[in-house]
Amino acid sequence: MATTTREPALTPIKFSRLTRRGVLLGLSGPQLVMASLASGTLIIGLYVGAVVMTFPIILFFVALAFVGVGGRKLIEWAPIGARWLWRSAGGQLLYRRRVVKPRPAGTLALPGDAARLHQWVDPETAAVMVHDPHAATLTAIVGVSHPAFVLLDPAEQERRVVSWGRVLATACRSGRIASVQVMERTLPDSGKGLAEWWEQHGNRSGSWASTTYGELVDRAGPAGERHASTVSISLDMKVAGRAIRAAGGGMRGAAAVLRQEMATMLAALRSADLSPGEWLTAGDLALILRSAYDPAVAGALERQGDIGRDLATAGPVAVTESWDSLRSDSAHHCVLWISEWPRSLVYPDFLAPLLLSSGIRRTFTLLYTPMRTDRAARDIRKMKTEYISDAAQRQKIGQIEDAQQTAEYQDVLQQEADLTAGHGVLRTSGFVAVSASDPDELERAVAAIEQAAIQASCETRRLWGQQAQAFAVASLPLCRAL
Repeated sequence: MATTTREPALTPIKFSRLTRRGVLLGLSGPQLVMASLASGTLIIGLYVGAVVMTFPIILFFVALAFVGVGGRKLIEWAPIGARWLWRSAGGQLLYRRRVVKPRPAGTLALPGDAARLHQWVDPETAAVMVHDPHAATLTAIVGVSHPAFVLLDPAEQERRVVSWGRVLATACRSGRIASVQVMERTLPDSGKGLAEWWEQHGNRSGSWASTTYGELVDRAGPAGERHASTVSISLDMKVAGRAIRAAGGGMRGAAAVLRQEMATMLAALRSADLSPGEWLTAGDLALILRSAYDPAVAGALERQGDIGRDLATAGPVAVTESWDSLRSDSAHHCVLWISEWPRSLVYPDFLAPLLLSSGIRRTFTLLYTPMRTDRAARDIRKMKTEYISDAAQRQKIGQIEDAQQTAEYQDVLQQEADLTAGHGVLRTSGFVAVSASDPDELERAVAAIEQAAIQASCETRRLWGQQAQAFAVASLPLCRAL
């Protein structure tokens, strides 16, 4: 009797849509204000008998409310433009390090609002923890190695996806985790592995062949490309206040609480068949920061060992921000925001075109923000009420319900069902930071990444007017929020 075996099939997944619901009838608050101003101007024109003269003003308000540019309405660009002008007038678009003036001890020497970050070296684990006093968070980073997901068989992929879901569920259940950041970056291969292999296995007989081979290995340098991944967890010090006080208070108490979360996260990562290394030390983090702002020296620093591992000097020497890009020490950068995840069912390896794009230096970041169960339930109830109210209002004025609104409401119902079944709710943000040596190469690389994102069924938008802050979010493993 013949028997047949069927391999477990991969389960396709589906993302919730980015909600486009407004305050009333699909209009956002600023749009409603502009519509109200247009209506008020029309009424005043009718009252004084000068309707024709008010038409330009009415058209101005209507254009601000309903004309879209770059995926946003004109009025929605107003805060971004105003903040850009304010920063430009204050000289905040340029950063130059004062090399003769030492920075306060313990700071990370980063530009912008990241200058407030402080380092804390945990005496028990020797791991560096980054303290953000304004956001009241404490962050630790661990390097993670893993096999190529796309090369695994479907059964193994399915098992790893389920295991990764348990890792995220662990972050949700904690209640003290402010955010989890997964960062994957491409780096030029330093040639360190090749040099170490030659050091251990090379034939150093002094012959012409041996000497020539050794010289070739020394000059090999960054001949390839490799991928490096990190996972960062950020402790919410406000939520964990009681536990911190019980652990002794202050930074020592916060570090003790974070150590508990670090141990839990390590166990979860290992159960997901990932291979976490040691928690990053101050020197390891300094190398990542320096490589982000000055990628030209990344390979040489990694190969030379102890050079460039001082966190106090790891920040950039010069940064110049423009409306559409950022220039740091040796590279030009551009940050894209993944504004829309796949709307249809996709398999877990849908990001392969984006992550496997070769010849482009980029950093891919996923920022997970766990939501407490009670807060998630309250938000879902609020969204349901607003959708039902909007639907009743549209029905009252004879407006037809479109498929987008129906799909968004179904997403809310699905989130409620998942929360009721015991799953956690996370807000996920995706960013891609692209780096190149000159502006033309940067534009070509950005175009290639945008095409790869389209192949991955994702939509990307360039973060106009906020490149410096977005770069700190996308390229640094510090669990920063935009």
